[in-house]
Amino acid sequence: MKTLKPGEIAAYCDVHHRTVSRWISQGQLKGHKLPGRGNYRVLLTDFISFLQLQKMPMPPELADSLRETEPEMAPTAAQDRRILVIDDEAAYRQAIKRVLFSSGYQLDFAADGFQAGVKIAGRQPDLITLDLSMPGLDGFDVIRYIRQQPELASVRILVISGLGSQELAKALGADATLSKPFENNQLLELVQQLLQGAPNAE
Repeated sequence: MKTLKPGEIAAYCDVHHRTVSRWISQGQLKGHKLPGRGNYRVLLTDFISFLQLQKMPMPPELADSLRETEPEMAPTAAQDRRILVIDDEAAYRQAIKRVLFSSGYQLDFAADGFQAGVKIAGRQPDLITLDLSMPGLDGFDVIRYIRQQPELASVRILVISGLGSQELAKALGADATLSKPFENNQLLELVQQLLQGAPNAE
């Protein structure tokens, strides 16, 4: 069973190691002391549970480690949820991928509205994240297309854009908006909220 030192956890969370020790002593993070030494150790699975409970992003290397060594403990709540990330900027597709992949979601990607239409028709997602400013079919066109298809009524739409047109996007049928640049915890929390109670798309 893999364990982590407070210093390793501090590095993952970008906090001081004393903060981690305080989390453990206050019972927020489950840990145990080594006999005769007083040094704390935290089970990897307990640290993963702490990150999920606090809605903190899971480092990809930890997610990979967990899947390789203890697949039965890998995140399961999100594994049957499909998310399509639509953005023409590769940097933002990667940024969204880092946050959502580590939480167990099934991800697919499109760089423009035309690719998005093909992906949506081929394998209906439960949620899409959508940039508004794209070449060809822009985000507004994608929203209109989805909301005109009765079979796509259950698809949640999260607009992630630097444009100041979020209200128009909502008026067209977007479920929520997030401004660029975004905070990782904001993205994860919005996705969780939008998918909570949403029926699985088959």
